[in-house]
Amino acid sequence: MNRIGVVVVAGGSGSRMKNSLPKQFIPVLDKPILQYTIDRFFEWNSAIQLILVLPEDQIDHWNNIKSESTRPYKICRGGKERFHSVKNGLNALENVDHVMIHDGVRPLFSDQLLDRCVNALEKHSGVIPVVSPKESLRQISDKGSQHIDRAKIKMVQTPQCFHYNEINNAFSQEFDTLFTDDASVFEKTGAAVHLVEGEYTNIKVTTPEDLLCLEIYLKKKA
Repeated sequence: MNRIGVVVVAGGSGSRMKNSLPKQFIPVLDKPILQYTIDRFFEWNSAIQLILVLPEDQIDHWNNIKSESTRPYKICRGGKERFHSVKNGLNALENVDHVMIHDGVRPLFSDQLLDRCVNALEKHSGVIPVVSPKESLRQISDKGSQHIDRAKIKMVQTPQCFHYNEINNAFSQEFDTLFTDDASVFEKTGAAVHLVEGEYTNIKVTTPEDLLCLEIYLKKKA
């Protein structure tokens, strides 16, 4: 059986949430968003090795608000950019075959989504979940705007999943401002990523509207 590592990256602020508290720490139904994310992974597979990456100045706060857990995980310090934070998280993992890299404010993923990603890693070295956009799309240029065929566009989610040795090697390259996610780092080495079906409920909680959606989903699951 493959050994699975999980790197949860939580370095956001509360600016777009219009909140002085970093968004990953905002409580929903008396529990921080980040805690839901961590618990979900362990509910799926209690044998995972999980690394939580936080800005250094947020670690003490997290230790004060996190829930007590019998499932141990390691906390490591984040870096200047998300790239450096993920790199630190990868370096903190020990003896894993596959790794899932996930946004700390995406707590609504299902077991089925994680299973799809892991199963796809049997044939592919890089796997990312995606969904199709629901809205019409337009591209802005100096000449105005033009319609884009949304059938040719996918919206990328996390967890982004890889064979550990290959993604760890990809993160040994120099940082590039064009790195928008882990898949773009992976592809810079010449490797290809495989797309699997994501979930519309797998939202990244970024705005007050997202926070409301999260609360509704959690109440429905309770």
